[in-house]
Amino acid sequence: MLSGMFVEQRRARRWGIFFKLLTFGYLFALMGILVMNNDFKAEVTPELHTAVVEVKGPISADEEASADAIVWALREAFTEPNAKAVILRINSPGGSPVQSGYIYDEIKRLRALYPEKPLYAVISDIGASGAYYIAAAADSIYADKASLVGSIGVVAGGFGFVDLMDKVGVERRLYTAGDHKAFLDPYSPSDSSEKEFWQEVLNTTHKQFIEQVKLGRGDRLKDDPRVFSGLVWTGEQAVELGLIDGLGSTSYVAREIVKVEHVENYTPKQQPWKQIVDQLGVSFTKAISSEMGVSSGVQLR
Repeated sequence: MLSGMFVEQRRARRWGIFFKLLTFGYLFALMGILVMNNDFKAEVTPELHTAVVEVKGPISADEEASADAIVWALREAFTEPNAKAVILRINSPGGSPVQSGYIYDEIKRLRALYPEKPLYAVISDIGASGAYYIAAAADSIYADKASLVGSIGVVAGGFGFVDLMDKVGVERRLYTAGDHKAFLDPYSPSDSSEKEFWQEVLNTTHKQFIEQVKLGRGDRLKDDPRVFSGLVWTGEQAVELGLIDGLGSTSYVAREIVKVEHVENYTPKQQPWKQIVDQLGVSFTKAISSEMGVSSGVQLR
């Protein structure tokens, strides 16, 4: 009788393993089909249209609004003969100064290659810091009266846990080669000379940001020191300060400025496997740490 029970248990385990393998095989096959069938090229109609490229969310190499994705879409839009103009639709709080700089430089390059094709930036909810950096390369910038615009500044944040570690009796063991190799370590005491050095890095990045905005906006910017202070403005205030050229949406710019109401979205689609992974919560920790500002990297935010 006992041997019969063991046989049944082994049989049940085997069937359990079989169905688990079958389930995983189905999921991997589904993901493979989605990846192979994914078409990253925008399906553009042959008629005359206004091209739209979106900058949505944090600007980072690992996010939807990466320089690679946006630059690829901009090149597609500028080289499409049926695209009369390009609209950069922005809804982003900013992000990496490097990624923003790549996009800014590419916009300038494409505008020089295709001078007959204008590029307009349209800010929806927010176009701040790195996102405004990108917008400054456009021929004209539009936003809603309640949009948040500007925040021309640089931030790098983190936490210090030295006193907490002392209280709970935790000893920090960190070995480095180089006097300042661990200057951003949150578990080591802060040093005044290193703080001064890091402030110089932030000031240099801020200066670069200001120079690019001035280059893009020119005489349209009002001579007001608050413009570059890191403050953020409503769309109405931004018009007065010369940060934007007018109030309007994407459809308004396409209809009234470009004079071609039909729009085509050139923004690359997110890869299906990444959508599945994100939905399963793999990126949860990264999102939380980003929002809390745990990263010590320089951000245009």
